Amino acid sequence: MYEIRDITKKKIWDDFLLQKEVVFYPFFQAWEWGEVQRRMARSVWRVGVFDEEKLVAVCQIVKVVAKRGTYLHLRHGPVLLPFDWEVFDEIINYSKKLAAEERASFIRISPVVPKEYVDFANLKKRGFRDSAMHNMDAEICWVLDITKPENELLKEMRKSHRYLIKKALGMGIKIMVSKDTVDLTKFFPLYQDLSKRKHFVPHKGVQEEFDVFAKNDEELLFLATYNGKVISGAIIAFVGKMAIYRHGASDNEFRDIPASYLIQWEAMREAKKRGMAIYNFWGIASNDRKTHPWYGLSLFKMGFGGKRLEFLHAQDLPLTFSYWKTNLIERISTWRKGYF
Repeated sequence: MYEIRDITKKKIWDDFLLQKEVVFYPFFQAWEWGEVQRRMARSVWRVGVFDEEKLVAVCQIVKVVAKRGTYLHLRHGPVLLPFDWEVFDEIINYSKKLAAEERASFIRISPVVPKEYVDFANLKKRGFRDSAMHNMDAEICWVLDITKPENELLKEMRKSHRYLIKKALGMGIKIMVSKDTVDLTKFFPLYQDLSKRKHFVPHKGVQEEFDVFAKNDEELLFLATYNGKVISGAIIAFVGKMAIYRHGASDNEFRDIPASYLIQWEAMREAKKRGMAIYNFWGIASNDRKTHPWYGLSLFKMGFGGKRLEFLHAQDLPLTFSYWKTNLIERISTWRKGYF
């Protein structure tokens, strides 16, 4: 007999997610991510499924209230060890009741499960359908095994990447590493300028995210300076046994200066020092179209070596007719931005 209980102790939550069976750390199920959401005035529930006294699943649920609709987001969740449809149903039934109380029109899940292992028939039977949103949860990502020696990592990079790292070192580019929120003021102008050039809406909560994770030594800001000027930056997360390239931006005026290549290399070296096994470059384009908004960024990431991983696309469980309005808005948005 399974029982769902609230989990209020961070250690219980962390210990579950840090088990060796969790091969690919579900970033958006991290306790810290829930704290980020609360700082953004969102309601957060953390629940676990217990088989007597054994914890067999956890799920962090966030209520998202947006213009396009209100929904419950089980982002990168639920996390089940081992996977069991009965346990899955317990979480979904709990979420349905919660959705009714919170007047949410649908539930969105995106468990970190490799696409080839997904039982789509069972999901469809339960009423789930593909979300209209594009690759928001890095379901298609580029990852690199960094347990190899540094010289091997360099050797396996694209020749041009290896050359540009060496060139950056010779140009005297300096890399500053910080976990002080104050230093974000040096990064934000680059990030805001990038969003205008590439026509995307900047991620909300970058400062809140960095503040929460950096306090636990789980995020660092890497800044590259050239002739005394900050020209590139990146925020890297360190969770479980994985480093994640969360955010990045560079000064377009210095686009011919390979600072971003050196930042990635130094971030990999830092990850190795911390005992990380995987460097996750995060999302890449779903196709090879040169018109895809992430085409250039994807080439940049892939040039460092590694492999493509594809996980289950976000799934929606419609609960009210209002969902279809949200679905239409998201489909139009995805098409307009060129992510299809």
